[in-house]
Amino acid sequence: MSDNPAPTRILIMGAAGRDFHNFNLVYRDDPGSRVVAFTATQIPEIAGRRYPGALAGPNYPDGIPILDEAELDRLCRAERIDQVVFAYSDVEHARVMHTASVALAAGADFLLLGPHKTMLRAQVPVIAICAVRTGCGKSQTTRWLSRLLRKRGLKIAVIRHPMPYGNLERQAVQRFATLADLDAADCTIEEREEYEPHLALGNLVYAGVDYARILRRAEADADVILWDGGNNDFPFIRPDLHIVMVDPLRPGHETTHHPGEAVLRMADVVLVAKVNSASDADVQRVTESAHRINAAATIVRGSSPVQLDAPEQVRGKRVLVVEDGPSITHGGMPYGAGYVAATQNQAGAIVDPRDAAVDQIARVYEQYPHIGKVLPALGYHPAQLEALRATINAAQAEVVVSATPCNLASLIALNKPVVRARYEFAEAGAPELSSLIDTFLQERGLER
Repeated sequence: MSDNPAPTRILIMGAAGRDFHNFNLVYRDDPGSRVVAFTATQIPEIAGRRYPGALAGPNYPDGIPILDEAELDRLCRAERIDQVVFAYSDVEHARVMHTASVALAAGADFLLLGPHKTMLRAQVPVIAICAVRTGCGKSQTTRWLSRLLRKRGLKIAVIRHPMPYGNLERQAVQRFATLADLDAADCTIEEREEYEPHLALGNLVYAGVDYARILRRAEADADVILWDGGNNDFPFIRPDLHIVMVDPLRPGHETTHHPGEAVLRMADVVLVAKVNSASDADVQRVTESAHRINAAATIVRGSSPVQLDAPEQVRGKRVLVVEDGPSITHGGMPYGAGYVAATQNQAGAIVDPRDAAVDQIARVYEQYPHIGKVLPALGYHPAQLEALRATINAAQAEVVVSATPCNLASLIALNKPVVRARYEFAEAGAPELSSLIDTFLQERGLER
């Protein structure tokens, strides 16, 4: 028997985020492991590329191929894969296990890497905002929390869950302080939706691919780090206070998706969001569910009031509603804040975007048939952004209500006026989240 057994052959399933993070922390420098490939889903035009050698390290001078998840069975067999590591989020539990069945039938083990293996430790306190599903309102809550901490005299840095959709080597460590930084980085709509509102508040935002390096830079800028989570994933950095959001507009989803249920079980504070929009019965239902799943967590409530910049431009008009993309697609929501704002402000009619949808936007409706009469703001790459522009301009509407947090009209040339719908977090009832934050700061000697 050889004294040097062959390394374990590994395939990592992902969506250009946690997959790269798990590789960097667990496998990159491990001589006993050989990552043969990544697979990709959810994000268009990621498959067919490579994780570059400059990021993959000396064990992978040629980088690692990124292939379509549809090839999973063939890859497992052709590449003699020993282990399949599932590393992306907001996926129904049943789909995770169907995927496991493909891997097991092909002879591979099926792994889920947990927090202890994949969380970094920070040198400053960390507050994480996560959720059981995409679209619960993490970003607006993070913004509210950043304002609160700044009022307390603290320097904060926001570390955002990754969205590296462009040149991965160039995006290894990203620091955004101005809108010009977003332009220089060729940020997509999806990135701008997350970054622009933070920059408007004066927050520094960090993101990228190599989160060990990202964390070291953010620590130098901050008294407190805010982890602004993506999808329903758990944090890449170990939180000292873990806030997890549940959505009464989707009651029951506390236990239906991976890793959202695990995230809820990890929470220190559970925030029942959108109580101003949901029925009292559904608010109570998710409150009881959260307490049953995690009795140790403190439960608070919050609202998400929506406002239009110019409601008089919407009243009585034919309106095309553009919503935050991820919430409406893989987040499973049929509509969002834009639709609510348009109907509350007495739009004459909501125009169905399907009648004008072209190319890649039309394919989105085929892929996600649950979407209602709204248009998800998608622009992961130039062709998709152009299809979004063409769809909006072809729609038989008088005005666009845009609920994407980025300035859509600054990115594409539109032939209709755009009225922005804005929504922010507000506390609702006792105990208040702000009181829990103040207690947290006191315990760590961060009162100013």
